[in-house]
Amino acid sequence: MTSDLTRPPGSPYTPHADVPAMVLLVDDQTIVAEAVRRALVDEDGIDFHYCPRSDDAMATAIETRPTVILQDLVMPGTDGLSLVKEYRANPATRDVPIIVLSTQEEPVIKSAAFAAGANDYLVKLPDRIELVARIRYHSRSYMNLLQRDEAYRALRQSQQQLLEANLELRRLTHSDGLTGLSNRRYLDEYLAAEWRRGTRERSELSLLMIDVDNFKLYNDTYGHVSGDSVLKQIASTIERCLGQSGDLAARFGGEEFAVVMPATSPGAARLLGEKIRLAVEALRLRHAHSSTGNTVTISIGGATIVPAPGMPTTTLIEAADRALYRAKHEGKNRVEIDLTPTPPGAGGFGAPPGE
Repeated sequence: MTSDLTRPPGSPYTPHADVPAMVLLVDDQTIVAEAVRRALVDEDGIDFHYCPRSDDAMATAIETRPTVILQDLVMPGTDGLSLVKEYRANPATRDVPIIVLSTQEEPVIKSAAFAAGANDYLVKLPDRIELVARIRYHSRSYMNLLQRDEAYRALRQSQQQLLEANLELRRLTHSDGLTGLSNRRYLDEYLAAEWRRGTRERSELSLLMIDVDNFKLYNDTYGHVSGDSVLKQIASTIERCLGQSGDLAARFGGEEFAVVMPATSPGAARLLGEKIRLAVEALRLRHAHSSTGNTVTISIGGATIVPAPGMPTTTLIEAADRALYRAKHEGKNRVEIDLTPTPPGAGGFGAPPGE
């Protein structure tokens, strides 16, 4: 009879029912094997398996999956102590309780057995009542260990699933539902965090504001479903163009996008803006009534500021917005960088939506 040691987490241990103790005796003396078999034959909830050859012991243990191993110390071939060490070195038998059987009560031999990894020591042939009691005790301890391990694995799995769920929730909370980019809420949080860091480190912080040219006319011509498709393709293109790990692309609102670039100079901001503009133009998204040609284009305004105490983050947004306004009114499909950031408290201009 083979025990099924795979149990649902939290299920109670019942040694006389679903999970019997599986005893494996490894001993070359058949007379000992017969004596042990007779001692256990009438015991409810204890199964018995016998291996007479030390060379077969490990394979037999892996096959029968014992809850207790009775191991003789003196055997032809591999000796008992070496087998105990082998059991402990193999993941399949590493934790199985081992009761060493010896012909004598010798402290030195006992010490060596325990040092090798044995759990218990009996002089053979042991009293039947004592043998059964020790088998039940060690088997129960082993099954409890398996259940604790299984419960721990289940707990770790639940924790991992919870972590993944929280990360997904966080991603959804921070993501724009249409484009998959960061949403306006997260953009504001990220910009504020980078603003504080720039203030501490006195480092440059750049921002690009991106607007789809003639987008209202596109929606009027092709419909809002096609318009949504255009926004998604442009969002994907912007994200692909980002160079630094700290750069963040977000949907600012409507057909406007923003890119935050920590530690980025005005020249580098312009280069990224041109890269994004050309990549969108290369999509060749048809727009028959566009004022910039027959395809969808974008206008980009950028600004760079070294944040200072008392200066609000809106200073950078207003400066980039002013550059975007200039790009719109100087022909669209172009990049403009504002080099004179708006003083604190001043208002931005902003491009009329959809133009």
